[in-house]
Amino acid sequence: MQKLLDSLEIPVTIVRPVTGERGGIRYLYVGQNVASREYAAHRFPPGVVPPWTGPVPLFERFPTLADTPVPHMLAEAHRTGRPQGPEVGEWPLPGPGGLVVRVSSELRVIPCEGLLLIGWERGRESRTAQEAQRLVGVCWAEWNLGDGSVEGSSGLRGVLGLTDTQPLPDLLELSRTVTPESLDALYRSVHDLLLCSEIAECDLHLTAPDRRILRFVGEPVRLAAGPVWALRAVLHDVTEDRRSRALAERATREAQAQRERADTVAEVAERLRDAVLPRFPGELAEHGIEAAAVYRPEEHTARVGGDWYKTRVLPSGRVLIALGDARGHGLDAVTLMAKLRYALTGLAYTGEWVERLTAWLNTVACDDGEESTATAIIVRYHPETGLLRWTCAGHPLPILVREKRAFLLGPPPGGPGMPLGVMPDETYAAAETWLRPQDVVLLYSDGLVERRDSDPDLDTARLLRAVEQCAARGVPPGEEALGAFVRELVALLTGRHTQDDATVLALRLKPGASATT
Repeated sequence: MQKLLDSLEIPVTIVRPVTGERGGIRYLYVGQNVASREYAAHRFPPGVVPPWTGPVPLFERFPTLADTPVPHMLAEAHRTGRPQGPEVGEWPLPGPGGLVVRVSSELRVIPCEGLLLIGWERGRESRTAQEAQRLVGVCWAEWNLGDGSVEGSSGLRGVLGLTDTQPLPDLLELSRTVTPESLDALYRSVHDLLLCSEIAECDLHLTAPDRRILRFVGEPVRLAAGPVWALRAVLHDVTEDRRSRALAERATREAQAQRERADTVAEVAERLRDAVLPRFPGELAEHGIEAAAVYRPEEHTARVGGDWYKTRVLPSGRVLIALGDARGHGLDAVTLMAKLRYALTGLAYTGEWVERLTAWLNTVACDDGEESTATAIIVRYHPETGLLRWTCAGHPLPILVREKRAFLLGPPPGGPGMPLGVMPDETYAAAETWLRPQDVVLLYSDGLVERRDSDPDLDTARLLRAVEQCAARGVPPGEEALGAFVRELVALLTGRHTQDDATVLALRLKPGASATT
């Protein structure tokens, strides 16, 4: 018999049941086969397994086995004469120096001619594989086409949402568990596996449980040079992956749609701005004025905002000059900006004083809605005297550059007025500034200098320093030189990025132009 046991590839421990004096059963460890000795020598460090000294009570030699299924299996096999198992057992083996080895095996107990044979195969690998399959929702199934039988891994029922008592589904029953949109995919995969394909795969949407989604990857099983006699498939629960992917794709589509809408709005707004941004009329030079302007939009919005400016020679020979900032960004801001510019142009032809023009423009903004607010500087220049008469509707005050020095112009009497569109009956006062030849006046929007959470006085001081720095070498005559001066100033103050739209309008009284001293 020992030769027969030694021929087995699995480890076997030989146990003899012995009846004690009081009728109890003791189990003696009386031997093992070659595979058992080789496994112990390979698996365990020296000293963990005691040396063989002859028959010994099993649970005295290996006391930790008492807490495994082995005692029950031995008792049942001895009582019934039938094989027991397989069952998975785990137990520690203490060794020298406090070393403890964990043993995990798949156990069977087989009665044989008055002896009990304990077969123990390495259970850790199979159990680990089962746990790994459970963790990732993977299982397998094989459908025998000859007798209709179905075999599957231990996790198949869990993936399909079946109880332990429910039979495994054949292919027809599997088709009844999927949604209609998955039925064609399943039929096509089975058709391909039976007739032509080595591998076919598809997604199966189950009607239950929880509308689970399984990835089906199948292959045909053939006899040698024969027909297909079975189909084998791996089923992978990909529900979370597919749903996460669907959510990500939906979010991507929504983000793309929002970007396209934003790009469309930006394009419309940009074209509208291009259409309404003024070109300086040639008559300005005839009235002794050089002009240059720079507009730099905020980079993190729809690319255009509500900054605007206007110059126009009026029938009276005087010159209308204005710069403003409509609230917000995008199409709404550009639309309000256009309304204010065109309204001011028309109103200026009445010849009324700038105080009245500003009040009328405020009425236009108030009538446009609660959100239609704007700031502005409205100027009328008198070429015959070099006089600027200007109003301020909540806007940053202009800067005068004279002999390389920069000065902030004082506000109109009573201080700057309210922004346009805030109070319908607001009145505005005008300030007067007398210009000399080669004086430069800068009108600008708050985006040129203001920074979030900064001090306005510090912002103004920084602006004056920057203007004097750019004007330190003088500003040569000609609109090109004036434009270069303005571009240098904007670059110095905004750097590579702007936090808001920045617009600067520069006006210079040409040498020889009429002016007061």
